[in-house]
Amino acid sequence: MNDKNDETWWKIQLGGPDIKNAEFIPLVTDEDSENGPQDEIPNELPILPLRNTVLFPGVIIPISVGRNKSVKLIKAANKGNKLIGVVSQRDPEIEDPHPDDLYRIGTVARIVKMVRMPDGSTTAIIQGKHRFEWQRITASEPYLKAEINLLKGVKATASEKLDELIGNVRAMAERIVELSPNIPTEANIALKSIDSPNFLVNFISSNLNIGLEDKQGLLEIAELTKRAEMVLEYLVKELQMLEVKNQIHSKVRTDIDKQQREYFLHQQIRAIQEELGQDNPDMEIEQLRMRGDKKKWDDATAKAFNKELDKLQRMNPSLPDYSVGLNYVELLLDLPWNEYSKDNFDLDKARKVLDADHFGMEKVKKRILEYLAVLKLKGDMKSPILCLYGPPGVGKTSLGKSIAKAVGRKYVRMSLGGLHDEAELRGHRKTYIGAMPGRIIQSLKKANTSNPVFVLDEIDKIGNSFRGDPSSALLEILDPEQNNAFHDNYVDLDYDLSKIMFIATANRLDTVQPALLDRMEIIEINGYTQEEKVEIAKKFLIPKQRKAHGLKAGNFKLSDSVISRIIDEYTRESGVRGLEKRIASLARARAKQVVNEEKFSPAMNLEEVFKTLGSNRIEKELYQDSEVAGVVTGLAWTSVGGEILYVESTLTRGKGKLTLTGQLGDVMKESALTASTFLKAHCDYLDLDYRLFDQYDIHIHFPAGAVPKDGPSAGITILTSLASLFTQRRVRSNLAMTGEITLRGKVLPVGGIKEKILAAKRAGVTHIILSEVNKKDVEDIEPHYIEGLSFHYVKNMLEVLDLALLEEKVKKPLKLEVLSNRETEMSDFA
Repeated sequence: MNDKNDETWWKIQLGGPDIKNAEFIPLVTDEDSENGPQDEIPNELPILPLRNTVLFPGVIIPISVGRNKSVKLIKAANKGNKLIGVVSQRDPEIEDPHPDDLYRIGTVARIVKMVRMPDGSTTAIIQGKHRFEWQRITASEPYLKAEINLLKGVKATASEKLDELIGNVRAMAERIVELSPNIPTEANIALKSIDSPNFLVNFISSNLNIGLEDKQGLLEIAELTKRAEMVLEYLVKELQMLEVKNQIHSKVRTDIDKQQREYFLHQQIRAIQEELGQDNPDMEIEQLRMRGDKKKWDDATAKAFNKELDKLQRMNPSLPDYSVGLNYVELLLDLPWNEYSKDNFDLDKARKVLDADHFGMEKVKKRILEYLAVLKLKGDMKSPILCLYGPPGVGKTSLGKSIAKAVGRKYVRMSLGGLHDEAELRGHRKTYIGAMPGRIIQSLKKANTSNPVFVLDEIDKIGNSFRGDPSSALLEILDPEQNNAFHDNYVDLDYDLSKIMFIATANRLDTVQPALLDRMEIIEINGYTQEEKVEIAKKFLIPKQRKAHGLKAGNFKLSDSVISRIIDEYTRESGVRGLEKRIASLARARAKQVVNEEKFSPAMNLEEVFKTLGSNRIEKELYQDSEVAGVVTGLAWTSVGGEILYVESTLTRGKGKLTLTGQLGDVMKESALTASTFLKAHCDYLDLDYRLFDQYDIHIHFPAGAVPKDGPSAGITILTSLASLFTQRRVRSNLAMTGEITLRGKVLPVGGIKEKILAAKRAGVTHIILSEVNKKDVEDIEPHYIEGLSFHYVKNMLEVLDLALLEEKVKKPLKLEVLSNRETEMSDFA
């Protein structure tokens, strides 16, 4: 083999005729011997079967010889004329092929060189010379021999079409060489150096990436033009496949390069973090997994947690989703799954704690102690859901803190005032940017326990909007049958809220959703009496303000009488917030005296109090005994406590018109109409002439006209006022009353009894008329608060009139005056 052929290998030899799936490396040559001289080729040739390849005329290939017959054949031919017949096997799996296992058409080959390899095998380099067809097998031992018939090739006539066809074949082959990573670029040089069209087609055919049968088909085509067209068709297909492969490879390569770059950078970051003593992402995830193993959550939660961690481990830490997932698993770890604080079952101690923090409120304290008692006996109980309802400043919110302290639980407070987005309670789905869990879950995370005392403050002031209705979301939270599987949108797992002691606070119940009210146990907290306020000031407010202003016990004191005057003249409330502000003002004044080293008495007197608080005193409504008929003292309830309310009525000449003034609501106007109608219907009982009502106009007035007034509780007061007016009988002294009336004269119960009674006592009233049904409300009041008061319980309005009206008349009865005038007029007419 000459130097030129040695330098033009396309591929490394992967096998030979005796090796399965052998692949040969053709050598380039410019020799075209198919139509050359044939005298030297005998009629009988030894036949060498080839596996997995086809030898084309003019092409040089190396073959590895392994079979005994093949070795004998190569050695014998190499010693002789070096000519052999090469035929491809139909089935490369057959070790000793018979004539029927061989194709009929093959190629005459000349042994160019035979090489003995270091491993003992033999490699022969052969060159195709001429196509032939074997006719008859003449010998099978020691190797196959056959008579052959040389096949003449159809010489193509030179034409533009053939030139263009050969040019396309050459260009396509060069393009394939450029795109194929397995073919060396020197192959293009070899292609360009081939001038013979016949050999160029044979050379390319030998290197096509097609099957054995297709290559054999090309060998059997005698006409060059047809063979070139078939080769071009195969080249087009191979080029298309290569282009698709290169596109995929380029895309994959780009992705891999990017990933490798990022991986390399992350490895550097991890190395730097390790040098600095910081945790890398893998270590961080393992630490999170170890923390998760210690949690007391159920199987579903543990599965979701580990699934999220596995996702994080596969994720690139620089991606935004990584931080989202990391925040999520950290929240799961921070939540107190099935972690509960130990309750304090010492009822005496719990009672002392409640008494120490709040004065009065016996109903609430009793309910909490009952809960603790049942919990101690049963060991497991759903926590109650309480709603403390009452006016501002009576200590509803602070009571929740005291309950937590008494029970031994953590305290959590959430203000619901102005809340209008349901997601504030349920959270947002974590797929949204900036998503967070709801405030329920956030509060439990801060409390670090699953059974805190949870105060839902101002539940009556929840709003709603297009974002949803938060009060509807509270239906699940406050339902003992549902809240053991509360679903927060961010956590996306069920969380047990049934062990939480929910305490809601409200100033009014009419704005709370009825379904929500049904889920709560309503406990009304009434306003404080004056005596209670004095005790609260002494035990809580004054010590608190001393501490807040840096005063000592010997620097600042207030006597009971001074505190009472402050309550009477500077506050108007059911609670003690205003009283605390006044005491704070006094404490600041005393702090100034201490700093200026002024002389002062530890106990502040009234003169100092009036000087400090100023002249902005509130004039309390006191009972005023009236000598005029038609004036009656009623009792009213306000948001800041009870008040006495005067009802004044008078008559003027007219046609029976009824006028009401004092900024009254519809209900109070209806009460006045009802009282007027009842009085007309029972005029005989009071010895009244029915014609009086057509001769006089009635005007009923309620003082303090700038203050809106409404409600049915003034019914008996209005009727008593009208009865007193028409009969001209005075009303008993020091008497006040409250109750609703009907057209039949029945006296119905009303609310706010405690506040009304305390207001009456403050005003100096000693006798109070109430509906018989309200007797139970009076019994709930501590006896020492109602000491000196006499209660008269009635069922109907006639009993009220008997109790309220005195027999003594203020002036001459109206009936006589009216009748006398009429008689005078009639006599004049006659």
